[in-house]
Amino acid sequence: MLNFKKVKFLFSALMLSVLIGCTSSGSQLLPDTDSATKNNSSYLIGPGDQLQIFVWRNPDLSTSVTVRPDGRISSPLIDDLDVSNLEPMIVAKLIEDRLSTFIRTPRVSIMVSGFNSTLEQQIRVLGNATNPKTLPYRSGMTLLDVMIAVQGLSDFADGDNAQLIRKVNGETQQYIVELDSLIRDGDISKNRAVQPGDTIIIPEAWF
Repeated sequence: MLNFKKVKFLFSALMLSVLIGCTSSGSQLLPDTDSATKNNSSYLIGPGDQLQIFVWRNPDLSTSVTVRPDGRISSPLIDDLDVSNLEPMIVAKLIEDRLSTFIRTPRVSIMVSGFNSTLEQQIRVLGNATNPKTLPYRSGMTLLDVMIAVQGLSDFADGDNAQLIRKVNGETQQYIVELDSLIRDGDISKNRAVQPGDTIIIPEAWF
């Protein structure tokens, strides 16, 4: 009879195979940060996110707020603005529209300082990491940041054949990320920016 650990391993392997099989078959290396894919992902604000609101030449209106569970925020002169599932630049425009009632030509910028939104916006790490888990996304996050958070690769990981699954223009794309070269060989040129909603799958090496 199979013991529990072996059953758990076989189930995990099956799930990884299903995930990989559901993506596009023609994997390619994940492009560098400056490629066109950089512009295909926008973070959508959600409950729990912390927002820094800057109103130019109006420091009394600049503030830090946390998006409430109902997806709304309140700030000086603004009550119950629904910001859920909106990009930061859209929220800035909505605030400008509200403030235009009180001040002339307001200019607003939004910075997300704490990323605590829905699972769809977070980073998932599956397979042969030391501590695979789901991570909150933060601005400027890279593969190296992710690997530090999951405590690196397991002893049995095939890191240079790891797969990154990403939504690009509404379609699921599959890319190769060379984590072994990045982590174990220290090749920083293999580092790449991650985007909200990325899933990283680290297979087991075949000996």
